[in-house]
Amino acid sequence: MHYPPKVALSTLVNSLKGVSARLLRKEYPAHIRKYLWGGHFWSPSYFAASCGGAPLWIIKEYIESQKRPG
Repeated sequence: MHYPPKVALSTLVNSLKGVSARLLRKEYPAHIRKYLWGGHFWSPSYFAASCGGAPLWIIKEYIESQKRPG
């Protein structure tokens, strides 16, 4: 994902969560209720990582090479 460097990551994530929650609630109101997180669609936390512009095949290879929990 690319976004302007002046936009704080937390602002971007909050916007994505807010818009997606509104759209999902609008499209699937009855179904969504059982998945709410204390009345909210999303948890207040988030995770973000950067791959420094590496090609997707390298990222995929890296992920696939990671150990699985036992």
